[in-house]
Amino acid sequence: MPSPPLRILVSCAAAAALAGCMVGPTYHRPATPMASAFKEKGWSPAQPADLTPRGDWWTIFDDPALNALEAKVAISNQNVVAAEAAYRQAQAIVSEQRAALFPTVSLDGGATRSGGGRGGGQTVVTSGGTSFISGGGGRASTSYRVTASASWAPDIWGRIRRGIEAARGSAEASEADLAGARLSAQGALATNYFDLRETDIEIAFLTQTVAGLQKSLTIAQNRYNAGIAPHSDVLQAQSQLATTQADLADLQRTRASLEHAIAVLTGQTPESFALAADPNWRATIPQVPAGVPSALLQRRPDIAAAERRAAAASAQIGVQVAAYYPNLTLTGSYGFAGGELGRLFATSNSVWSYGAALGETLFNGGLTHARVAAARAGYDQAVAQYRQTVLSALQDVEDQLAASRVLAQEYALREQAARDAELAATMVANQYREGQVAYTDVVTAQVAALNARRALVQQAAARQATAVALVQGLGGGWSADF
Repeated sequence: MPSPPLRILVSCAAAAALAGCMVGPTYHRPATPMASAFKEKGWSPAQPADLTPRGDWWTIFDDPALNALEAKVAISNQNVVAAEAAYRQAQAIVSEQRAALFPTVSLDGGATRSGGGRGGGQTVVTSGGTSFISGGGGRASTSYRVTASASWAPDIWGRIRRGIEAARGSAEASEADLAGARLSAQGALATNYFDLRETDIEIAFLTQTVAGLQKSLTIAQNRYNAGIAPHSDVLQAQSQLATTQADLADLQRTRASLEHAIAVLTGQTPESFALAADPNWRATIPQVPAGVPSALLQRRPDIAAAERRAAAASAQIGVQVAAYYPNLTLTGSYGFAGGELGRLFATSNSVWSYGAALGETLFNGGLTHARVAAARAGYDQAVAQYRQTVLSALQDVEDQLAASRVLAQEYALREQAARDAELAATMVANQYREGQVAYTDVVTAQVAALNARRALVQQAAARQATAVALVQGLGGGWSADF
């Protein structure tokens, strides 16, 4: 057993480590330029809530196919898988830093066979800091040893604890990055899915239009053959038909690209994934509740990650400041050494040692000062990035709220425009059959009707994309309980 002086030394060091000060600044969340309310909707600010459960926010769109696809993102999207692995790595680093708080204990043993010529002297064997004579006179001898040793550098100035604090901040930032990667993948999937469905509807529109234009071409050809219409009517009909067919082919290319993107987002190869067309799909536009609290903004993973990186940077200052102070290291060993294996553990063969070392850097050319200055500058940078992230988040939410309001107004107007254009195209086509108008009027009316219908569908998709962007801007929707 260690002697009383060693026990006293260890006890004093432990008390110093537990009660010792932690050098460096104590972290406080930096103040941010949070407005008293959002300009849009009049929302009020609240405390951070980035750990609040977000729920399955995509269910607000009431689309079973989208729900099934979103369920695959968290487990199959490779960016999410990589972010999850990075989070586990950051957690392991926290454990690695924490291990430095405890002593290092080792056990080793060995056997040595030695000898020399007849004129050789005695052999001195050292074990655990104690020397003894194992033999000599030219005879071979064997020595055995078993030693347990320990060393400990008590964290008197808090260098290790600040390191743990920094690692924990980085791990929490990595956790927020994981949430951000998941939310980003979910949002990208929803946006691509809505774009694909909007493309399905446009393809259906153009397919119907191509069929109608082929009939119009037949009518123009018949009227030309009958000598009651000029050849230019046939040429215009052919041109309009070819242009619409080209637009249809371009939409089919767009749909293929969107389907490939959805496959990759759900962790599948493009050739193994297919999503059936649904020309009867109807967009569901979620209504943004007027009373949604701005606490949702504080759930944004990027804000949480930036704030926790600021905390980690603050702790790094303490790690560097601790280098100004001396380091204390305690060592001790206890074991047995002897020439006979059967009597190795006899009390007479016991060997032990203990000691303490105190080290202080007297001069290093300003290295410690430079490292402290760099750590302080790193913290200032992290704080500025945190505040900029909050400002950008506020702008993002304001933009999406304004877009939601304006797009709703535009949708009602485009809906009316599409109805009027459809009616006008029907009336002009009837007038052409009766010979009352030129074919140019028919082309103009048909193009206007098609463009109005496509614009209406695109407007609905834009509203859904804005809703998805607002969900992401608020850190995961507005359906969770608070």
